[in-house]
Formats: sequence, C-alpha cells, structure tokens
Amino acid sequence: MTLWSGRVEGKLAKEVWDFLRADDTELLPYDIEGTRLHARRLGAAGLLTAAELAAAEAGLSAINPSDITDDDEDCHSAIERLLGDVGRKIHAGRSRNDQVATAFRLYVAAACREAREALCELALVILDRAEPEAATPMPGYTHLQRAQPVTVGHHLHAWVEMLERDLARFAFAEGQAAVTPLGAGALAGSTLGLPAAAGVESMRNSLDAVADRDFAVDYLYACAACHGHLSRIGEELILWATSEFGFIHLAHTAATGSSMMPQKLNPDVAELARGKAGTALGRLVGLLALVKGLPLTYNRDLQDDKPGVFAARKDLRLTVAALGVMIHGLELQRERMAVAAADPLLLATDAAEALVEAGAPFRDAHEIVAGAVRDGSYVAPVGRARPAPGPGGAAAAIRAARARLGA
Repeated sequence: MTLWSGRVEGKLAKEVWDFLRADDTELLPYDIEGTRLHARRLGAAGLLTAAELAAAEAGLSAINPSDITDDDEDCHSAIERLLGDVGRKIHAGRSRNDQVATAFRLYVAAACREAREALCELALVILDRAEPEAATPMPGYTHLQRAQPVTVGHHLHAWVEMLERDLARFAFAEGQAAVTPLGAGALAGSTLGLPAAAGVESMRNSLDAVADRDFAVDYLYACAACHGHLSRIGEELILWATSEFGFIHLAHTAATGSSMMPQKLNPDVAELARGKAGTALGRLVGLLALVKGLPLTYNRDLQDDKPGVFAARKDLRLTVAALGVMIHGLELQRERMAVAAADPLLLATDAAEALVEAGAPFRDAHEIVAGAVRDGSYVAPVGRARPAPGPGGAAAAIRAARARLGA
C-alpha cells in the first residue's frame, strides 16, 4: 500500500519499488504512538467521532510488527491499511513528512533513555570493582610508559568520569528530540485548524519541523563519543590482559579461545568494543554528509537517516552489556600491579619536588634528577608520603560518583 498512489497511474516497476521501500519496522511502535497523538487531535477537532477515535485507539493497540507485509511501502502506510475504514480518515491534517519526523523523534528519545540506563548500569559495575581497590597500587602511564604511581580505584574511577559525560550528551540529545513536528504537515501546516498535540511541545517553524534531523545527529554524536570511551576502556583491558602487563586475568564468561592455538584466551569483547568505535564515527559522518546539502524541507534522501540510528542503538546496547560482564568478571593480579607500581623511577617527580621544597627552582631540580637517572645514581626518595590521587582521594571520588548516579 502507498499513500501517494492517487497521483501515479499504474504500478511501479519492481526494481523501483524495491529501491523505494523502507525497512523501518523498528520505527513501528513510535509511529503508532505518534498516530495516536494525531488521532486525538482529529477527535478534538470533531473530524473523528468518539466511536471512530475509539476504533483507532483499539486498532493501534492491536498492531504488531508481523502485520507489516512486503506490499507495505513502510510502517506508516501499513498503519493506515491496518486501521481499516478509520485509517482512511486518520491522515487528515498531516503528511508523511511530519508523521515520520514525529515517530523518529520518539524513537531517538527512547534510544537516549535506553543508553542512559545502560551506561548507569555499566558505571555502577565499574564502581563496584573500584571501591575495594581505592588503595590498591598500580602504575599510571603516559605515552604508554610508566609515569607515576596511582591506585586501581583511581584508574577505574576515570572510566566512570568518561561515562558520566556520555550520560550528559545523551540527556542533551533526548531533550533535542522531545519537541514534536506534528501539525507541520507536508511543510506549511493544514487548513483544518487542528489543536496542538496534548502534552508535548510543538516546534515553532513548520519548515524546520519537517526538515530538521539535528536531534539524530546529536544522538549519533553521543553514540560516537561514547563508543570512543568504550574503545579506550577496551584498549586498556586488552593491554592489561597481555602477558607483558599481566594485570588481569579474563573471566571465561567474557573471553574466547583460538581455533588453532590451544593455550590462547582472547579479549574479544574488548577488541570488538574498540572496533565498534570506528563504525559509530562513520554513522555520524554519514548523517552529517546526508543532510548538509539538502534544501528545505523534506527530500527523500532523509529516508536514509534511520538505518544508521537503528544500528547505532543496537551496537551501543550490546557493547555496553558485554563490557559490563567482562569488567564484572575480571580477576585483578594485585601483586603484579604492586611490583610494577614499586618501580623506583615512578617517584622521580617526587624526588624533584623534594628539591623544590628545599629551595631549588623546579627546572634545576628536574635537570638534577634527570641527570641522576641518566648516570645511574638516581635513588628514589624514602619516607616521602604521596597524597591520595584525586580530590579527597580515590575512595571519596568513587563514593561521590556513586551518589551522582543515584545508587
């Protein structure tokens, strides 16, 4: 079924139909919600009787994804077909342009809420591992070289800080998707004088309402940034699991073996989390490229705005869940970490700062200690207490993060 067949004589060629048809079943529940909002507008305007509105509401509640067939151009036309007689009246005062934009906004808002819930769960898993390790020593790194001693809890808390910024980005994207284009019609509204949709804020400009996809860009940006963080976490897990580091052992619930080498235990979850970041970035760039040259208002190019968002939602959900299992099951090799953290060179900065406290300019102190390292005469300072890393120490920072996450 098509919504535009009145203008076109005959049937489209199969090749054209296959090319134009949208695989948007994932949007169906959100299009049902948007159609319900619109039906209530029609009822309030007297364009649907109470009985027709009740029939529409009941029909919408009964629709399932399995009801969509290959003869439906998209989920929007499927809904109209499945509603029967009242379906022939339901499109009054709206276009597929504001219909799809409404459903897509509802979809993105739900995807943002889902992402925030999943990230909160992952952050809490990390904090559960961090809290008992607030004082467990490990080396911190710059340039992937041992730099200064930190604690495991402090390092894991850094992961949570990244996720908290992701939570803010998804909250912003959800807010951008929260307004509705219902009432914009094809681009310039309708002469029917329908009331605004109840309970939601309407967009101010009908042209922008139909054309805007910034909310989807914001969502994909939040996904790309989040996958970047998950990739960094994955990279560290991969390094820590190597024989060269030996800081963790992988749980068998989140590791794989080799098809040829019997001894191998591979961090495939972390590697795939790292790989997903590139795909997430590609989706963001793809949507930006899609919309950058489109004149107002609607163009069929925008049919391609959804597959990347659908895939992004699935990838993020699966990645966050799998990493949570992996991190929960990690076996920390505390003795190996402690030995690495006891490397005397990690206190070279402390030695320089001791000279500063004795009155030396820092640059002179730096050169003195560097020279001692070069000629082999360097001796780590003894009895010089290091402050707990982070404001108030790792334990306090971890407790504060847990409080911010509402747990």
